[in-house]
Amino acid sequence: MAVPSSTADSVFRLSPRLELFPILHGSGDVAQEVRDRMIERRWDCLAVPLPPSFERPLEEAVADLPTISVIVQQERHSEGAAAVNYVPVDPCQAVIMGVRVAMGEGITRAYIDRETAVVEPVPFVSPDAYVLKRLSYAAFAAAMVPTLTPAAEGTQQQARIAWMAFQLHQLEMEYDHILCLCHFADWPWIRQAYQQRADYQIPEPMTGRPERYLVEPASLYFVLGELPFLTELYERRRATVHSDRHLSIDGIKELLLETRTRSQTVHEEEGQTVPTWVTPQLLQLYLQYIRNLALLDRRLTPDLYTLVLAAKQMAGDDFAISLLETAKSYAYQNRDHARLPHISAGLGQFALPDEQVVRATNRLQGTPLVWRSLSLRPRPPRRTSRRWSYLWNPHRQCSWPPEDSKIESFHTHVREQAKAIIGSDLAKSEKFTTSMKDGIDLRESLRHWYQGQKPGRPKRLEIYVKEIPPARGNVDTVIFLFDTPADPHSYSWQATWYAEHAQESTLCFYATPFLNNMVAPGIGQSRYGGALFIFPPRPIPDIWTDEALGFATSLEERLIAAGAVHSRETHLALVTPVPPKARWRQIAKQFGRQLVPIPLSRFSGQMIDRLRRFHVLNGHEIRSFAAQFIRE
Repeated sequence: MAVPSSTADSVFRLSPRLELFPILHGSGDVAQEVRDRMIERRWDCLAVPLPPSFERPLEEAVADLPTISVIVQQERHSEGAAAVNYVPVDPCQAVIMGVRVAMGEGITRAYIDRETAVVEPVPFVSPDAYVLKRLSYAAFAAAMVPTLTPAAEGTQQQARIAWMAFQLHQLEMEYDHILCLCHFADWPWIRQAYQQRADYQIPEPMTGRPERYLVEPASLYFVLGELPFLTELYERRRATVHSDRHLSIDGIKELLLETRTRSQTVHEEEGQTVPTWVTPQLLQLYLQYIRNLALLDRRLTPDLYTLVLAAKQMAGDDFAISLLETAKSYAYQNRDHARLPHISAGLGQFALPDEQVVRATNRLQGTPLVWRSLSLRPRPPRRTSRRWSYLWNPHRQCSWPPEDSKIESFHTHVREQAKAIIGSDLAKSEKFTTSMKDGIDLRESLRHWYQGQKPGRPKRLEIYVKEIPPARGNVDTVIFLFDTPADPHSYSWQATWYAEHAQESTLCFYATPFLNNMVAPGIGQSRYGGALFIFPPRPIPDIWTDEALGFATSLEERLIAAGAVHSRETHLALVTPVPPKARWRQIAKQFGRQLVPIPLSRFSGQMIDRLRRFHVLNGHEIRSFAAQFIRE
């Protein structure tokens, strides 16, 4: 067992019997330091910086952990508004951790804070406690001393400090080894009041007793010091007796993995294609990004806003919403406690069981919370989406122009790549004589390096150059096969769309039915399984009802056959996740066409996933407000 050094003890020791240990509220890292401090040495008494009136309900709530509850005390009405103060029974609170360990080890608890009718909070902004992984607690505490300011004369903080110093003198007459927890803002001034035996005032007797309430699971974020998901991880490690030393950072990684798992489960339950582009590489870039954002905020660990903002920017709204819901989840709060009333918490507010909203002050306030806005578009409920689908007019539908522009730009890029591949197939190599042609062909030069060597003479490297003649013809047809083999039941919507203007292509595709995924009134979302683009646009028969293409036995074959029939060029660009099948080449050759395969893996998985999602509008007038509901 580690024994603290004499130097570290001298920083916190007030007397041979008393040690004053400063803490930060709402930090899991500081709570770990309190736990280690209490179990590495023998203590007779733990001095808790809370009033004695909180002792009984608080210790009942601590014994009931990991269920989260709050101890609420009514305050006198000010300006006609009801107000309360409360203590969150949070496993990541250093005070709660101290009480929890003391109860488990049989250590006496003494509640030494002054009873107050109205709590006056003291704003305090502290450094990130994660630095304790590399810095000793004594050095961390000593570095904060120059930033601390004394309590103003006649304030509630000064009265509390003097009363706690008096209580410590009384405890010394009963116990030999006392550990006192106090906030950093009070630490030097409790020491000073203790040494000077400052005058104190007897607190007024309290008329009301604090009451215990359970917190609604949806509002736990406003009560806990750490994220609810991280708090759950701390409790899991405690139950399984695993190390939680670096959980403040490792928990972020577990949060990402759990978010990805839940997101994939939701997609599978809704019958949607599971996105595969949330790869370990993307998660690594995400972690680097949130590290940089946290450093810009002068912190070492990110907050919830930073996590969700980075998820929105790197993985889209769906993943960001899933991460937000996962971060605010706490599985242990689902226990049945019918005997206790429930309350909902907000930012500085409580909704009591009688539906009265009161102002709430946290006695163990950690890093101050502030509202920050972030635009996220959640999916509508299934019942609402189904109701919108009943109102759809099947005779009026159109596309969303921004999505048309993106897919057309990508289609143009693929046509240029296909033409480059055609030109590279016509390249020829010859021995260098007088012209470098289109550059040195290193492959051919190394292949023939041994030729022409005569015994007794130095080796001479023959240089070969390549000549790339102009590509003959053009590419006017591009075929995308995103999902192979395509399931006709999943991609049950097949359509042929004609261009609205000369800059659009004639489009034939098979996709998921948009009526099954209505995102707003008159706006449905679908997902391409495969698509055929013909540019310049021209009218063609509907390929899905054309009897001339009846020989095609699958959705992919019909797209390839339609491209071979209606293309005016010899080459067809085919973007596919698998090598072209012999049947596909046979169909193209039957009409005198040749496939130019391009692997789908050449392009970003995230970009492909976004291009595959498109929206169908129930009339051109829907375009006037569609941007409010369509997520890019």
